[in-house]
Amino acid sequence: MKIKILVTGFLSILSVAAFAQKGALNEAKDDYEKYNVEKSNKLTAIQGAKDLAEAKADIDKASVNEKTANLPLTWAVKGGVYSSLTLLDTIPATSIVNFKIADQALTKAKSLDSAKQENKQLIHDSYLNLVQYEFNAGRADFQNKKFVDAYHAFDYYRQILPEDTTAIYTTGLAAANAASSDPKYYPIAIASYNNLLTKNYSLNANIYFDLASLYLTTKDTTNAMKIAGEGVAKYPNDNALRKREIEIGLQSGKQELVIDKITAAIAADPKNKTLYYYQGLTYSQAAEAINDKESKTKDPVAKKALEDQKLTNYSKAADSYKQAVALDPDYFEANLNLGYVLLNPAIDMYNTANKLPANQQKEYEAEVAKANAQFELSKPYLQKAVDLNPKSVDALRNLKTYYLGKQDMVNANKIQKQIEALGGQ
Repeated sequence: MKIKILVTGFLSILSVAAFAQKGALNEAKDDYEKYNVEKSNKLTAIQGAKDLAEAKADIDKASVNEKTANLPLTWAVKGGVYSSLTLLDTIPATSIVNFKIADQALTKAKSLDSAKQENKQLIHDSYLNLVQYEFNAGRADFQNKKFVDAYHAFDYYRQILPEDTTAIYTTGLAAANAASSDPKYYPIAIASYNNLLTKNYSLNANIYFDLASLYLTTKDTTNAMKIAGEGVAKYPNDNALRKREIEIGLQSGKQELVIDKITAAIAADPKNKTLYYYQGLTYSQAAEAINDKESKTKDPVAKKALEDQKLTNYSKAADSYKQAVALDPDYFEANLNLGYVLLNPAIDMYNTANKLPANQQKEYEAEVAKANAQFELSKPYLQKAVDLNPKSVDALRNLKTYYLGKQDMVNANKIQKQIEALGGQ
């Protein structure tokens, strides 16, 4: 009988011990649940902080006791408690410690809970705390231009919420900025933005614009044009995106393709001065490209053909710039470029005249007369550009070239002094 009594007493002690440990887990769970209710109300916030502290003390005990250490609830609660502590802590040295404890606890909770997923909601909500913490950290890092750190913070957010468009966007944005100092981040930024285009993201017109720019930066002109074209097709009224497509075409030397696209753009928006400006820029760049070929060509017939093509392109450029100026007489860039494309043929005529033999006086005089007439066509726009922006060295240089062509050294020297005063040469 005595032995029987002793055995019964021993089992009773074991049962109480096990209950005590499960009691610590249950207490932690209850206190954490109370904290989540109390934290949002100023009147109960102080009590909430106390409940969270008690939940921490209890869950720390439960997580090291062999009776509760392998229960999924233990680690789910620990992840919740420490994720809340992370979010509340304003001291980086300690908040990062709490973050790591919470992240490890939630990883273990998911592993133990994978079959029944009884703690799925608690685990999810706890991860949201960590996501908020990382988002705040990433935003601060981004503002401080710590783009690599910002990328890692935002990428944690993205891994937890892979379909969240804000997570995808901020990850891509941070990577794009980090790439300026470390090119390995370019593919990450490109992948993020491509992913975003598959989502119903409200700012996808901007994403098409930025993604095309990223491709261009990495010298992938094929994909740059492709993405810009897709963006324009999807957002035909987005003029910024359409201009980006045109710019990429110009930078990648695809003038003919760009002309077709600009013509279509002008048809859709005939009052858009910028489109006429880009049309003029396309033709003027085509003329400049021919000028390079012409300088390397020896055959007189081929050289004359190139010269004719160049003049045709300058003429088309001038017509386009005139359209832009007609819509906005104070459009500086259009006036500047219009003056230039009218000035350049005059320079060619002037140089041609000076290359004629001395015994061709009549031909010389005729060529100079043509050059002077062409110089005069450029003058109003050259002067207008300077009037609109007196500090533009480019505008002043063009006007100085006009005076040199007219052999007006007084005004040419006067303009040169203005250029030097602005730091130019």
